[in-house]
Amino acid sequence: MGTSILGRARKEGIVEVNLVDFREFSTNKHHTVDDTPYGGGGGMVLKPEPIFLAVESLLQEGKRPRVILTCPQGEVYTQAKALEFAQEEHLVIIAGHYEGYDERIREHLITDEISIGDYVLTGGELPAMVIVDSVSRLLPGVLGNETSAVLDSFYEGVLEYPHYTRPAEFRGWKVPDVLVSGHHGNIERWRRKESLRRTLLRRPDLLNEEQLSREDLKLLEEVKKEEACGS
Repeated sequence: MGTSILGRARKEGIVEVNLVDFREFSTNKHHTVDDTPYGGGGGMVLKPEPIFLAVESLLQEGKRPRVILTCPQGEVYTQAKALEFAQEEHLVIIAGHYEGYDERIREHLITDEISIGDYVLTGGELPAMVIVDSVSRLLPGVLGNETSAVLDSFYEGVLEYPHYTRPAEFRGWKVPDVLVSGHHGNIERWRRKESLRRTLLRRPDLLNEEQLSREDLKLLEEVKKEEACGS
């Protein structure tokens, strides 16, 4: 978090990240934060007391921040959720470890449960960093080019179009003619069409959720015909 875009954003005061060790809020002399589960079974469960006390130490009077629990049972994280979180002034992310959390943490403390994918990690630290990074880059002033985040994949529900740079020809592979034509209208149409093509071929499930415009539907039909002829 001290390097690249996020590091610069923190240095410039656009983003502030504070790490809180909830072990410091343990209520016993050994500073343990986990215990064996009631009813038996393997693994250890995070106790409610240190988690509640750690989060409550961050609360300001009259303000209730979003409290996010990183967990494989949570809502799958998306760009739309990152945009939603980016509107918040303060986020608290609980990055757990061990077997799981005492259920009272879920029921009475958190506002959101987030999973970054259908797999299990050793702890919630990496998902927490994913959330911090994805939210931070959406804040004004974090990215050098303010249009960069808008053009990212998933921002508008479709994948991003292909990019090219110099040289115009490399090992016999040429940049599409439209990109060097200087015709901005044709370039924008090509980019949107290729975004739809890439989404159709790689993530067709996204198109089922996207409210496509009449022009998008026309471009998508062109893509489907082209792909059918090429198959």
